Amino acid sequence: AKMKVPAHIGSIVLVLPLLLAVLQTATAQKNGIQIYSLTVDSKVSSRFAHTVVTSRVVNKAEEAQEAIFEMELPKKAFITNFSMIIDGVTYPGNIKEKATAQKQYSEAVARGESAGLVKATGRKMEQFQVSVSVAPAAKVTFELVYEELLKRHLGVYELLLKVRPQQVVKHLQMDIHIFEPQGISFLETESSFMTNELADALTVSQNKTKAHILFKPTLSQQQKSPGQQDTVLDGNFIVRYDVTRTLSGGSIQIENGYFVHYFAPEGLPTMPKNVVFVIDKSGSMSGRKIQQTREALIKILSDLGPKDQFNLITFSSEATQWKPHLVPASTENVDEAKRYAAGIHALGGTNINEAMLTAVRRLKSDNQAELLSEGSVSLIILLTDGDPTMGEINPTKIQKNVQEAIDGQYSLFCLGFGFDVSYAFLEKMALDNGGLARRIYEDSDSALQLQDFYQEVANPLLTTVAFQYPSNAVEEVTQDNFRLFFKGSEMVVAGKLRDKSPDVLSAIVKGKMHKQNVTFQTKSSVAKQEEEFQSPKYIFHNFMERLWAYLTIQQQLEQMVSASEAESQVLKDRALNLSLDYNFVTPLTSMVVTKPEGQEQSQVAEKPVEDGECGTCVPASWAAEHLPGILSHPSPMSQPRCHPCHPQTPRNPERLILIFCSGQCPSLGFYLSDLVFLGIEVTGQYNTEKACFHWIEVTFKNPQVRVHASPEHVVVTRNRRNSAYKWKETLYSVLPGLKMTMNKTGLLMLSGPDKVTISLLSLDDPGKGLLLLLRDTDHFSSHVNGTLGQFYQDVLWETPEGADDNKRILKVQGKDYSATRELKLDYQEGPPGKEISCWSVEL
Repeated sequence: AKMKVPAHIGSIVLVLPLLLAVLQTATAQKNGIQIYSLTVDSKVSSRFAHTVVTSRVVNKAEEAQEAIFEMELPKKAFITNFSMIIDGVTYPGNIKEKATAQKQYSEAVARGESAGLVKATGRKMEQFQVSVSVAPAAKVTFELVYEELLKRHLGVYELLLKVRPQQVVKHLQMDIHIFEPQGISFLETESSFMTNELADALTVSQNKTKAHILFKPTLSQQQKSPGQQDTVLDGNFIVRYDVTRTLSGGSIQIENGYFVHYFAPEGLPTMPKNVVFVIDKSGSMSGRKIQQTREALIKILSDLGPKDQFNLITFSSEATQWKPHLVPASTENVDEAKRYAAGIHALGGTNINEAMLTAVRRLKSDNQAELLSEGSVSLIILLTDGDPTMGEINPTKIQKNVQEAIDGQYSLFCLGFGFDVSYAFLEKMALDNGGLARRIYEDSDSALQLQDFYQEVANPLLTTVAFQYPSNAVEEVTQDNFRLFFKGSEMVVAGKLRDKSPDVLSAIVKGKMHKQNVTFQTKSSVAKQEEEFQSPKYIFHNFMERLWAYLTIQQQLEQMVSASEAESQVLKDRALNLSLDYNFVTPLTSMVVTKPEGQEQSQVAEKPVEDGECGTCVPASWAAEHLPGILSHPSPMSQPRCHPCHPQTPRNPERLILIFCSGQCPSLGFYLSDLVFLGIEVTGQYNTEKACFHWIEVTFKNPQVRVHASPEHVVVTRNRRNSAYKWKETLYSVLPGLKMTMNKTGLLMLSGPDKVTISLLSLDDPGKGLLLLLRDTDHFSSHVNGTLGQFYQDVLWETPEGADDNKRILKVQGKDYSATRELKLDYQEGPPGKEISCWSVEL
């Protein structure tokens, strides 16, 4: 028998960094293996997530069959336990030093057996897979445990559960408990598989410090169609939240002799920054990559602050500066830079060394000439898609040259576009110089990935941050000095309390803010904090000790990248010992999974590494039922001229849908606003020839959300964080005060209590474009305005003298419009649309 054990496993990603779990039984329905129970139990205690996934299967076939347990986990997570229970016997996974486990791994490969591996399955995930032979009527229980400290990203923690059982499951449950002593400031959920029927199986409850999310669908709710075993559960379930914060020294939390200090003060002003963008325009960047780079760069330039200064350096075989000095981010300079960026074309080799040294010399020269504002932060952002091919091409020498040139004065951030670049090379160069590296994946949202990265570093709040604790109170403290603190992130320090530590733990945090030094102070009662973490429903024992160990290991692994050989060995030894002591599968350890006698005897799970993985005119057409001033309940809006229609007298002339037909302009601007009372604004560009929109943007004031729709995809922006969704992908997102849903037909609905429901629909070829539809328009206030908004107040209808029943005059704000009754298609329920009688008005 054969068995695979993935090398690494995971974590939770909650921004809550990200919890993602996937169970898949690929051949379940075909070979008689039935999952009769699948549970995911996740306890998030003070950002630290502990997740237990339990799957119980039975072999319904008359002969032995292979059962496969497959999980997808966040790359930042550490597996801490895996076991199989077969015929009452437990077969555990044992975590060992990688060198010790390697022998078993090599022997398995030599025998031709499929040694279990953990492999990258996407941008944030890794896959863990184990298989085992199951006798007829026998049952197997798989249990996987993994942990992760959730990292704050652009103002949120995110928990991601990926659900994919591939069959209906009698007992399926996701049970998530979150406990945050600071208080939960907001909580939202999102799913890529949720339907209105499935939503009934979801329960979300929350108080000041605790949240409970329970998803427990019945068999019928899981079924794609009645009586079938095919399941609709295939996709992501996400929980996002943040905690309550103040302008203080942060929050110190204590449990069982360990402490964690979270620091992310609110209300700090953004420091001015000096940014040099170093953009690769070598031949390998040609095509889509350079196009997306131009698109992202133009958007990023728009986001520069008025006090920022910037310059652009493009490079291929040689480096070229846009300007001889950094320039202020004035409207004129930014517009000129955008035009320059729009003209960047890819050609030539890759001279990274010259480009980087040119960027450093530019900052040094401008600083010496006192052209950079006092108290500003200087950043270099490098984007490249390949290894150096021109000039100095030795990666080690380039890293040394750059580090010596920067000399600790500036922070370097490296973005690797695609998989043809050495990520290890970029990562070391960034970490050597106080920054970080990020891979940009080649996809339709590459430009958004670049924009999101910039947003992470766009708002520096503090520099040279240092945490101080009484030496008689703590020991074995994690990293306590940080070069930069950015808005939307969080600094975390953990440590052990000494045996005779004071009853109150105090802390001082010092840093520099623009032109002044600042000091934050906070203190925490040990006894009071210990009492906070006594609820077994929300807390797992010794979680803070494990949090400390997890954070220590992660930081030591990162420090190894830029440490000397001797220092690196010391860090490696410490991280290895902690990994073994706390049973973590890390890059230094492996998990050996045993199986029953007669089957493949062991599989080895190892954690993969990052590198090398492939890893204002008027509009035209709308529709609105029951316009204010005519009838009492305004409603839908539908696009005309997308299909042929014929005049028809409506059955109920008192219930009319109004449609505006296009005029003579080929492309028209569109605007609707009810910001003061309803907090909604809609803009767009309308194509009168195709009778549909080029793009539509909907902005909500509360919650602060922007939805930008184009024929390619939908981009939702919240807290400077972008999420892209393809049309016809199921979406079910519930935010405080707003619900976003999209079904398989591509109908996106934005709704909320006392809000107008706005729907967007993407048309298939050949009429590629967007439609806009409105419901519940009685919620518009008397202040609604704009091209469409004017038709939702003080509208009068008149019948022209001598005209038939199919002609009317529509009086709006002193203007007369001719209206004709016609038959059109209404898309409120999605394609293919339903014929309705309506009034067509030409503007």
